[in-house]
Amino acid sequence: MVIRVLASRAVTSPALHAPAPDLLNLFGDGFVRDPHPWLDALRSDSPVHHDPNTGLWLVSRHRDVRRVLLDPDVFRPDNAQNAVTPLPIAVLRVLARAGFSLAPALANNGTASHPGLRRVVTRFFNAERVAAAVPVIERVAAQLLDAARQEIDAVGSCDLFSSFGQVLPCRVLMELLGIRGVEPATLIRWSDAALELFWGAPHLERQLELARLVGEFNQWLTETVHGTTAAPGSFIAALAGHRLPDGEPLDPATAVGACFFVFVAGQSTTGQLISTVLRRALTEPGLWPRPAHEPGLAEGWVEEVLRREPSVTSWRRITAQPVELGGVQLPAGAQLLLMLMGSGSDPEVFPSPERMCPHRENIRHHLSFGVGRHRCPGASLARTEAAIALRTAALRLPDARLAPSLEEPPMLGLLSFRAPLSVVVERA
Repeated sequence: MVIRVLASRAVTSPALHAPAPDLLNLFGDGFVRDPHPWLDALRSDSPVHHDPNTGLWLVSRHRDVRRVLLDPDVFRPDNAQNAVTPLPIAVLRVLARAGFSLAPALANNGTASHPGLRRVVTRFFNAERVAAAVPVIERVAAQLLDAARQEIDAVGSCDLFSSFGQVLPCRVLMELLGIRGVEPATLIRWSDAALELFWGAPHLERQLELARLVGEFNQWLTETVHGTTAAPGSFIAALAGHRLPDGEPLDPATAVGACFFVFVAGQSTTGQLISTVLRRALTEPGLWPRPAHEPGLAEGWVEEVLRREPSVTSWRRITAQPVELGGVQLPAGAQLLLMLMGSGSDPEVFPSPERMCPHRENIRHHLSFGVGRHRCPGASLARTEAAIALRTAALRLPDARLAPSLEEPPMLGLLSFRAPLSVVVERA
């Protein structure tokens, strides 16, 4: 696993000690382990808060986050994929030698090319294609869980994150997009490296290691996009045939950038969502293995996890002009961090936000997939994969329970991504 692992630390109840927003460390173990006390304090005390450690303005109220997402002309997406930790010259050289350049394509694209590119992507993740993918997801999930059962029978336990949650969305994405000639483990390693390099706080030696992996990823994407092996009708073939508003073919850097975003979002973040869904279900008293048999429970549980514990916890925007937000005057060029997780626990929108309620009336009013022009095009696929993963795991491992441990699980602790990095289960 290429992602930095954070050590365990006890968490203090927010009811006893509400943390001061000025003491927030977005990469600190306390925030990574339990961000909710901090997010609650931000919403109530400083809903548009300047973080001196990162230079970002943290936006935590649901109504403010929604307003930003719905106005991409004033709150532009240009900085969405910039490296959080500055990349030194030595790291930039490694990336340059591999031909890496993250051109505006999807999440970081506020230009006129965005709508057409988005249409190419959404065609491969629309409702009809997702419905047709259900048998594929169920087949792959069953195969992986049968192997997990065999491992539990043989050695007594199995990590459902590394053996199931990570692998399922990668294999499904490869089948849906017609990807060939690469192992799922390799794609997972490349994708995770990209997340850590651009959204983490690694030291120089680690940055160099990650840059080499990202360079390999970029070279493979470039060769795949411009090679002759793309299957007719595949995602890669569709990109190769796409034309920009002026009629010109898609330039290589933009095509690779679109693939980069789709692969990272389609496998790493969905795998992180599945990991959180499984772990929260296994720790909720009386829930396991009900999702296997109760219609709608798996889908409702996934939605509540998306609201309360999304794998994509935040997203960035930059102001195109001076603007007022949440009572704060922001200058042009202000870098915003939209606290998606915090908005999902806003009591103005979600009563008793700390409770997991799979039958919550406004269950889909969260902003974890965004809203408006840049809403995640793969939202339906991610929801479907996570629900099938939970339902199939509960069906095939009905006697599973979390293996006891003296320590909390390692956590993914990047700026915009959070999830447990292990879900070790045994027979109850």
